[in-house]
Amino acid sequence: MIMQNVVMTDPRKSDYFYEEAIKTLRTNIQFSGIDIKTIVVTSCYPNEGKSDVTFQLALEIGKMGKKVLVVDADIRKSAYVSRYQIKERISGLSQYLSGQRREADIIYRTNFEGVDMIFAGPTAPNPSELLEQESFSQLLGSLREKYDYVLIDTPPIANLIDAAIAAKQCDGAILVIESGTVSRRTALKAKEQLEMTGCRLLGAVLNKVDVRKDKYYSKYSYYYKNDRK
Repeated sequence: MIMQNVVMTDPRKSDYFYEEAIKTLRTNIQFSGIDIKTIVVTSCYPNEGKSDVTFQLALEIGKMGKKVLVVDADIRKSAYVSRYQIKERISGLSQYLSGQRREADIIYRTNFEGVDMIFAGPTAPNPSELLEQESFSQLLGSLREKYDYVLIDTPPIANLIDAAIAAKQCDGAILVIESGTVSRRTALKAKEQLEMTGCRLLGAVLNKVDVRKDKYYSKYSYYYKNDRK
């Protein structure tokens, strides 16, 4: 398959504790089993840092010599093109799901080792309906054969159904929770919504911990829940 190239600029500054937390997340995913290949990453609310966690996790997986694809499934409000300063003209997931593009047209090889990308594409008026189509399931099936891991970045699950729709077709899910912002009740509700899809909850990322309030934590923390019996 011939892929187009895209240059992405990583805006995040180096942070030792953040990088170590992401490496821990990467390692625990590896130990989740060889059948875990397609992974949904979501949060309860917007701006909890799920997209940054998703992409940084992909970078760490790529550094290990694995092939990883990031799928931006936030067709409603994607931030990848602006955040990573994409200059090229992009075709994306919404165009594929609406029949305007082929699979080969929407996969981009990035300038990061082992990391490829599918961008969200133009905003669509019916994102949940597009994700429910058989074409999305077929796409994931095809990508499973080509990559070691496929990370699907979805909209927050508390108020939108998109993440649950995607999770139904994936092997595992990761829930990103912003410290001090999300209540226990909301987090548990999001957890239950993911589990109701039949998707295995791999763990939760506690993000944006304030070290001034709790010196035990770094700026970013990772909590891993293994639910295997």
